[in-house]
Amino acid sequence: MGNITTIQAGAREDGGVELAGRCACGKIRYRLGAAPLIVHACHCRDCQRITGGAFVINLWIERKFVAREGPEPRSFRLTGGSGKPHDVFFCGVCGTYLWSFYHGAPGEALFVRAGTLDRPEAVRPDVHIFTRGKLPWVQIPAGARAFETFYKIDEIWSEASKARLKANRTEAA
Repeated sequence: MGNITTIQAGAREDGGVELAGRCACGKIRYRLGAAPLIVHACHCRDCQRITGGAFVINLWIERKFVAREGPEPRSFRLTGGSGKPHDVFFCGVCGTYLWSFYHGAPGEALFVRAGTLDRPEAVRPDVHIFTRGKLPWVQIPAGARAFETFYKIDEIWSEASKARLKANRTEAA
C-alpha cells in the first residue's frame, strides 16, 4: 500500500519536494531535503503530554535530509511507551519542540513536528497510530488508516519508502 502523503511545497529541480520550518522565535530554521518516509498522527499519551495537544503530526525522515541553520537544539530524554529512549529536541531560546529521535525506530531518522513547518498544510497524516490513547472527542477521518498501537512497516509503507529505510539502516550500521 503506498503512502498518501500530500506534499504541496515547492518542487526542487531533482523532482524532490522542499519543506522548511522553524521554531517560534526563528533562531533555528531547517529544510528537508526529501519527502518524508511516512507521516504519522500519533495519539499516544507521551505525544499528548509533550505537545500539549490531542495528538502530534510527525514526519518520519532520515536525519541526513534535515539541514539545520542556527544554534544546536537542546534536548532531553524520555522513556517512551515502548520502554525505549526517546530524545526530544527543542529551541533553547523559545522552547519550541522541533523533532524527536526514537531509539526504537529503525535507522538514523528524525520525527519532525509538522506544526513547525512554514506550510504545515503541505502534509497530512498517512496513518493514525496509538489510537488506544486517542481523546474521545477526536474524530479520525472516515477511511483513514488507524492502529491501536503501531503497524507493520512492510504492510503500510510504499516500496520507495521501504527502499530508503533499508538504505538508511545500512548507512547507520
